[in-house]
Amino acid sequence: MRLAIGRVRLNLHSEDLVGEALEILRRDHNIRREDLFLQTKYTPITGQDTKLPLPYNPRDAIRDQIQSSFQKSLTNLKTTYLDSYLLHSPFNTLEQTREAWRTMMALQDEGKVRMIGVSNAYDVKLLHALSRDRKVEVVQNRWFEQNEWDRAVHNYCKMNGVMYQSFWTLTGNPSILNHPSILAIAAAAACTPEQALFKFVQQKGIIPLSGTTKTLHMQQDVAVHGLEVPEFLDKLDENLNMIRK
Repeated sequence: MRLAIGRVRLNLHSEDLVGEALEILRRDHNIRREDLFLQTKYTPITGQDTKLPLPYNPRDAIRDQIQSSFQKSLTNLKTTYLDSYLLHSPFNTLEQTREAWRTMMALQDEGKVRMIGVSNAYDVKLLHALSRDRKVEVVQNRWFEQNEWDRAVHNYCKMNGVMYQSFWTLTGNPSILNHPSILAIAAAAACTPEQALFKFVQQKGIIPLSGTTKTLHMQQDVAVHGLEVPEFLDKLDENLNMIRK
């Protein structure tokens, strides 16, 4: 079973801490690397905090930046491969974005990464353009009220078998969290409204990412996978339409 909700939000320079945690899991808890889904990103310079050490030389070509950043991630995470590698955000031009994409394709061809994708991609035209070189396998976007739940991109992903990961799933949806339908689901399932919303999202084929740093909240997030809420599942689309009104 893939852990659907299992990412603790750390800053871009905390991969080494994740690597230490993975080593503890292996050594003390017999959790093997192959039992985990490990994902990280290449972040262009526009998304980096330049006051901190960078994983690449920003004066290098995009290809060289990605290769340096990728190798640094492998070292930090104490692994020889990634399950998923994402472009943190598109570049200013399609040409630059495709150069980055083709570099990631090469890493995949070398067996160093299993899936490649893009984050903060809200234009379906971009996904079509990248897919002319190779299918986008993962999209990681904000799923929240102000962008109308990223409907166009999410629908594209459903139709094309693309893994859709959401962030801002809780903080970006206060109206849904407080909607009577979600509160009723939470009461019926003896869970929190946050868990009910995560379950709701999962049943729409979305993998919600957890940004919590609280142990209890992470335990609750992981427990969502096993929640049974039959009344909710039977009326999923009805609830979806009602919650979004």
